[in-house]
Amino acid sequence: MSTDLVDVRTGVYHDSVSLMRISQAVTALPGVEVAMVAMATELNRDLATDLGFVLPGAGPADLLIAVRGGGPAALEAAAAELERLLGGLTGRAAGGAAAEHPPRTVRAAARTAGGRTATLALVSVPGPYAFAEALDAIEAGLSVMIFSDNVPVEQEVLLKKRAGELGALVMGPDCGTAVIGGAGLGFANVLRPGPVGVVAASGTGAQQVSCLLDLAGVGVSHVLGVGGRDLSREVGGLSTLRALRALDADPATELIVLVSKPPAPEVAHAVRQAVAELATPVVSALLGPGQDDLTAAAETALRALGAPVPRWRSWPAPEPVAAAGTGTLRGVYSGGTLCTEARLIAGAGEFTDFGDDAYTRGRAHPMIDPTLRLEALAQVPSGDVALLDVVLGHGADPDPSARLAPGITAAVAGGVAVVVALVGSEGDPQGTAAQARALRAAGAAVFVSNAQAARHAAGLLRDAR
Repeated sequence: MSTDLVDVRTGVYHDSVSLMRISQAVTALPGVEVAMVAMATELNRDLATDLGFVLPGAGPADLLIAVRGGGPAALEAAAAELERLLGGLTGRAAGGAAAEHPPRTVRAAARTAGGRTATLALVSVPGPYAFAEALDAIEAGLSVMIFSDNVPVEQEVLLKKRAGELGALVMGPDCGTAVIGGAGLGFANVLRPGPVGVVAASGTGAQQVSCLLDLAGVGVSHVLGVGGRDLSREVGGLSTLRALRALDADPATELIVLVSKPPAPEVAHAVRQAVAELATPVVSALLGPGQDDLTAAAETALRALGAPVPRWRSWPAPEPVAAAGTGTLRGVYSGGTLCTEARLIAGAGEFTDFGDDAYTRGRAHPMIDPTLRLEALAQVPSGDVALLDVVLGHGADPDPSARLAPGITAAVAGGVAVVVALVGSEGDPQGTAAQARALRAAGAAVFVSNAQAARHAAGLLRDAR
């Protein structure tokens, strides 16, 4: 018989990514059916209620803990592990005078930055609360990276216009990746320093380009994410234009690569006009019909720097599965731009971006938790081809192949050909080559280029016909 543990801790805050990792770790314990550790926002309270938990009163500044186990022993073990994991977060945050008198606002934190001058704030709170925190940072004279998603576009425009007035840069909302002077923020790969600056209205697009450059021996100066909507008609490229000017003025940047999902035509035109006025050369990877893919853009950047273009690594499937001539290519992606690129290359098939806001409300991003993608992979019919991305780096799953391998093996055994686009650098903690070997051993064909993976996957179906 199942037993529930429900607890509300008043005034305890931890960021959503850390709490989602704890939820995932506790759920994986023996005898635990489900665990939810999250801030008690309205959305999270609704999710817990939908799971059948009976909740006491709680507000968005409170920590909600809800665990269901197979009996008292399982709950006791889960509670002990939960305290250990939460204690690790508390210990990481503590230290010095700031721990005794923690600042109550972003502006106050900027004034007490350990004697150093703060220049950047990272906002990672539920979307409805991100605007106030980001505006506070901007008014304090800080640039801001907004990791939060589900922020209304009207608020994004207001933040970016105000930042422009004050000489600051807004990266985001829904900015998953940035690298500032070698320091990675959000989902970030370990990249060697070098002469290429990246401006990206795409997190995984920036990761693909910068990782290919790294694998070719070329490093980056900065990666400035601007949020996936920045080149939309509503936002008008406000942060893209500012980021381009910032890199143009940076003496460490010799070449700029501009990456985006398909932009609004009039915004793309304005950006191209701005690019023409820069002193620093720019390689554009604005995805769309007839445009270069991300791998081609990386190769163009290498040639512009006089660096050789390598043969991008791949690992063939150990026993290729024959796709049926009437089969379908099914993209099961965690990165929106990688998904778009694959769809453009393949020209046909069914593609789902599980990193879209619709799939991440109240749950971890698929780069952290592959549950939804594994469920989708299990539903792919025999004779079809499944195309997945696996993105490495800090913030991502520490061992994605271990979580994905059983699902890949089962799919291959069921007659599905599996192709993986593996996005990672030489320095990533997961080990790019080790991950590739493990994914191949599970039965997948693996490519470091998403474009090459998409072409290979589509080719399997064409060859079958």
